[in-house]
Amino acid sequence: MTTTTAIRLTPRVSLVIALAAFLGLVAFFWPFVVAPGKFGSNYAPPLIFGVLLVLVLCVVLSEIAEGGISSKALAMLGVLSAVNAALRPLGAGTAGIETVFFVLVLAGRVYGPGFGFTLGCTSLFTSALITGGVGPWMPYQMFGCAFVGMLAGFLPSATGRREVLMLATYGSVSGYLFGFLLNLSFWPFSLDPNSSIAYLPGLPFTEQWHRYLAFDLATSLGWDTGRAVTNFVCILLAGPAVLTTFRRAARRARFRAPVRFTQAGPIADDMP
Repeated sequence: MTTTTAIRLTPRVSLVIALAAFLGLVAFFWPFVVAPGKFGSNYAPPLIFGVLLVLVLCVVLSEIAEGGISSKALAMLGVLSAVNAALRPLGAGTAGIETVFFVLVLAGRVYGPGFGFTLGCTSLFTSALITGGVGPWMPYQMFGCAFVGMLAGFLPSATGRREVLMLATYGSVSGYLFGFLLNLSFWPFSLDPNSSIAYLPGLPFTEQWHRYLAFDLATSLGWDTGRAVTNFVCILLAGPAVLTTFRRAARRARFRAPVRFTQAGPIADDMP
């Protein structure tokens, strides 16, 4: 076994997460869906989608809780959220180095996609409160990390060095994808409209897409590369030990172990 389902995904919870993922993609790709100024202000679309993401995350987390999250899984979630919140200030800010993703990838791998999705949300929320990073960008960061943790739980089965190498590669790719998605949330407002890589409402999708690719490569490639390299190195070096620790904790916790009641034996009568 390479994964241990810490949070059970019922059909209803799976449907809610699928719908949330769809809305999340719409929220990230809003520049190709809604033109700035459509709601009366250039900054209205990302703010509206940010509020919607918060509401969707609340619904998803409530559905997960109702679907069955044990006290053991909740305790593990709290511990790892605190660990990630403490790790994030150590890396964010220099050459794109991020120390929060490798724990998220490894935990999603061991404890399943539901746990990875929830941990991505709670980790970024907790670290934002600690570091003062609360703002309109926070829902997008939470959703991006939720995707990273959830997809790690869907990776194919592997063991030993192959598993570690697969996770390291995924961590590297997810570092680029995270930056690619986050840039979409503010791209329309970050450049002079006269720039050749700026967002221009009304352009055909293909030309708009080419402009965004050029913007991402020109402004974010170096930063995303720092994140990708950090993820790869951290998972490659710490992955074996962390995976062993997580799986040992999962075996001892027995998250999904059924509860059985046994009939008590007769009570001895010590009375003379």
